[in-house]
Amino acid sequence: MLVDTYGRVATDLRVSLTDRCNLRCTYCMPEEGLQWLAKPDLLDDDEIVRLISIAVTRLGITEVRFTGGEPLLRPGLVGIVERCAALEPRPRMSLTTNGIGLGRTATALKAAGLDRVNVSLDTLRPEVFTALTRRNRHHDVLAGLEAARDAGLTPVKVNTVLMPGLNEDEAPELLAWAVDHEYELRFIEQMPLDAQHGWKREGMITAGDILASLRTRFALTPEEAGDRGSAPAERWTVDGGPHRVGVIASVTRPFCAACDRTRLTADGQVRTCLFAREETDLRGALRSGAPDEEIARVWRQAMWGKKAGSGLDDPAFLQPDRPMSAIGG
Repeated sequence: MLVDTYGRVATDLRVSLTDRCNLRCTYCMPEEGLQWLAKPDLLDDDEIVRLISIAVTRLGITEVRFTGGEPLLRPGLVGIVERCAALEPRPRMSLTTNGIGLGRTATALKAAGLDRVNVSLDTLRPEVFTALTRRNRHHDVLAGLEAARDAGLTPVKVNTVLMPGLNEDEAPELLAWAVDHEYELRFIEQMPLDAQHGWKREGMITAGDILASLRTRFALTPEEAGDRGSAPAERWTVDGGPHRVGVIASVTRPFCAACDRTRLTADGQVRTCLFAREETDLRGALRSGAPDEEIARVWRQAMWGKKAGSGLDDPAFLQPDRPMSAIGG
């Protein structure tokens, strides 16, 4: 097991497959992009599958989420999913994506064994999408969402970040659209993970702001106590159900005490928290010929040292050196 000194057990593995992305979202990276990882630094497909296998068969991982960057840019993605689906015990597998490539890959991913997807979409307005992402690909994301739903990658969850002066007024409109299309909408507070380190708590759209906006149009009923478990999203039923909406309030309502996640970067580093400033190298152990049990031992030791919380409320908080595109969302 991957247990820490606070008694938390990690059963959910987030695997970044690449640091590259085909969007330039303002809350993630600068318009010119970033210096991407060199190909020799990236884990290859066999290394990724081996580490996931160790996590599933030796360390108690039951859920695997493929992230990026943009994971659909990984050429071997379908093969990685297929090989992980053959593991015993079989982990539940999902994908977080910007949706641009789903129109052509959703069916193949479902056939390979992927269970469901999370798709990032911050606006229903094409012009706002272009301003937020610096790319004119809004229609591709909508098409990708439809393809995922039609392929059975359900529940399709839509992740939305509201930004001041751009899309902060869209919450009710987005929820109505998600209900109509059978998607589960989840709002995410903007987090201090941008490459520019320009995030400021003042002025950010909070969970309270989002819920107040939604309640101008919908009746929201909180989920029963205990139903949330270790899920990052607080959820509410919409107008009596069955549809739900979630809010991930990492900044104003942290959920660190119930965290069950461990993270693997595209270059083979273990991260105990999205906001951690320390990493533990597994790629070196892999490439030096270490046996599975030694790699598992290093992973266990890394997770044992997981901190109690993210540190966001500490006045001395410092953002991670690497941006979200490099460490996985």
